[in-house]
Amino acid sequence: MHVSSNDAYAAPVTPPAVLTLQHGLLWLMGMGGAIVFIEPSPYEIFTLTAVVVFAASGLRMQLSFMPLALLLFAINLGYSICAAWLLDQKPIVYWILTSWYMAITALFIAMVVSEETETRLRYLRSGLIAGAVIASLAGIAGYLRLAPGEMFTLYGRAAGTFKDPNVFGAFLVLPALFCLQSVVSDGLGRTLRSTVLLGIITLALLLAFSRAAWGLLALTSAFMLLLMVLTSQSYRQRSRIIVMAIAAVIVVAMVLVILLQFDFIRDMFQQRASFDQQYDEGRFGRFGRHLLGAQMALDLPLGIGPLQFSKFFPEDTHNSYLNAFMSGGWIAGVCYPALVFTTAWIGFRYIFIRTPWQRPYLAVFSAYLGTVGEAFIIDTDHWRHFWLMLGLVWGMVVATQRYVATAQHRSALQTEKDASTMGWQPR
Repeated sequence: MHVSSNDAYAAPVTPPAVLTLQHGLLWLMGMGGAIVFIEPSPYEIFTLTAVVVFAASGLRMQLSFMPLALLLFAINLGYSICAAWLLDQKPIVYWILTSWYMAITALFIAMVVSEETETRLRYLRSGLIAGAVIASLAGIAGYLRLAPGEMFTLYGRAAGTFKDPNVFGAFLVLPALFCLQSVVSDGLGRTLRSTVLLGIITLALLLAFSRAAWGLLALTSAFMLLLMVLTSQSYRQRSRIIVMAIAAVIVVAMVLVILLQFDFIRDMFQQRASFDQQYDEGRFGRFGRHLLGAQMALDLPLGIGPLQFSKFFPEDTHNSYLNAFMSGGWIAGVCYPALVFTTAWIGFRYIFIRTPWQRPYLAVFSAYLGTVGEAFIIDTDHWRHFWLMLGLVWGMVVATQRYVATAQHRSALQTEKDASTMGWQPR
């Protein structure tokens, strides 16, 4: 790998055969991220292969990624230090290795999409949608008892090709946003195809009965559509987005009404939609544990180590920021939210800059920001798609910085050329 600054950056010429292999691996990474109920998952296999292929073909480590790399290193250093006395336990070792692996994938994705951004995003996006549809069909089939036994379900909820319905539902949000963008802004053919895909993904997400995923989809969809309206370049485009968004809401409401006519769906929906959940309430409920855990974090600079919280309380933290303190002490406890919220702040600054990849950027940033909020009520720190989104945000931000710098440089050269043609030099 090379290290380059943005000013000195020049993309290497890649042979067509290598390009085809790179693009295929990106598609497979996106698709493989949806199949994680087996270990190792296809995502791991395709990602590790992609790391080797991209590194061998000249992937560059730019100085712009040093803050990301340092924060990722600090977080995992904190985890490793606090787990030192627990490394005789295989689950702890696996947890630590997984954390380091997630950090590497985030940095790798950032480096990859900072080059040939539009093309590489297209393949990754297509793979994500394909994977989401596969997982959704599996979840729907499992819920409708079309698959043997409890395959693709858990606790009567659709889990698809995931081990947990909550993670399954959260994963589907970004592909759903990609499809929604196509529905409200593409031509007729793509709109119809995306409508079908969005319907499949949304139905599966509903049958996962994850309150967090429901809220995540609703809020991120509204936020993304608002950004699309604000960044649209014409009144006609803005009007279409608004009209199609209203139509989508009406269709979803009608489908929901129809589904609620079935007793087995209505009963589960009423149970999951209730805010009166026993595991959320009381001194040792979800939010009670957050307060008690926060008090512990202040008194324990080295935390208690990974996977130890449930030995003090009835359940896990269900809060990624608290878990960083508990699992990695003050080092990870400070650096993890620093990374997460710095990424959100930097990402927000580039929302309104027009680039060829602005549309997918709005979807990724919306899904990432929603997951940052969801991390207050659930553990997201080992979700593959979370680190994928974090890496995508960094990669697109760096690509946008270079895009703006290149445009400004060309404008300055054109001004100088025009001035020279007119026979005078600008001051």
